[in-house]
Amino acid sequence: MDIHEKPTAEAGMLIRRPVAEVFEAFVDPAITTKFWFTHGSGRLDSGEQIHWEWRMYGVSTTVDVSEIVPNEKIVMQWSDPPTTVVWTFTEMPGETTFLEVRNFGFAGDGDGQVKEAVGSTGGFTLVLAGAKAWLEQGLTLGLIGDRHPKGVPAN
Repeated sequence: MDIHEKPTAEAGMLIRRPVAEVFEAFVDPAITTKFWFTHGSGRLDSGEQIHWEWRMYGVSTTVDVSEIVPNEKIVMQWSDPPTTVVWTFTEMPGETTFLEVRNFGFAGDGDGQVKEAVGSTGGFTLVLAGAKAWLEQGLTLGLIGDRHPKGVPAN
């Protein structure tokens, strides 16, 4: 199989909360830790470099925030080698928000890029589902921690 376009991970979710509340949930680590990573070194802001940890896995990443448009968009680079993640917040009727995330710029050969994009799509889908549960119902589902439990062989 030949790849003619570089793969992009994409996920989206309607969250039944106002756009300002959904946006804040992704820039404030005190909220984000309820549904995604376990520790963040600070708020997301343009030009900032933030450190995120998933302590249950013993992994972390540095996030370079290149652009913030309040209540509309977050653009960041993360991972090693770095990829770009773009979060788009769209205000919808009835004080709801449609949140889309796109991750692109994967390195390596075609097969490796596809594998990374598929994995990223699955991961971001869990993040959005967790955010929806937390923001709409106050539920911490533990989706990220339960994705790779100890004792389950890696693929």
